[in-house]
Amino acid sequence: MTAFSGVSIGYLADRTGLAVSAIRYYEAQGLITPWRNSGGQRRFHRADIRRLSFIMIAQQIGFSLPEIRGFLKDLPGGRTPTPEDWTQISQDFRSHLDQRIETLQKLRDNLDGCIGCGCLSLPKCALYNPKDRAAQKGQGPRYLMGDRAETENDP
Repeated sequence: MTAFSGVSIGYLADRTGLAVSAIRYYEAQGLITPWRNSGGQRRFHRADIRRLSFIMIAQQIGFSLPEIRGFLKDLPGGRTPTPEDWTQISQDFRSHLDQRIETLQKLRDNLDGCIGCGCLSLPKCALYNPKDRAAQKGQGPRYLMGDRAETENDP
């Protein structure tokens, strides 16, 4: 197969191990962009093998499809990405991974204490989060997100 004629969805499925339905779903999500040949068949760039592999890896790490779409938006369409293209995307990916690692470390280190979720379901939440003070800082697990717990003596 030449690059001009593209590759079939079956070929992509064989090369990536993905189901054809998954490839169609990623297409519908705007993660890959095929075209139609003169016979109306869907054709893909060979570079989509790398894109799909990247998608699978990013999903295994826990990235959402909108996040993955954001990473892929800077890759060129219609040609195989160069090492420089992948270096650019990896810098953004690394930054997101570093943030996730930091969050996971905070979670690990505070599993036995309050994370400031405002649930008030644990008996000691009254000690860590009296009168749901964390809720004043916003929604979500405030202490896990970097807010500090206040003590009774804090202003």
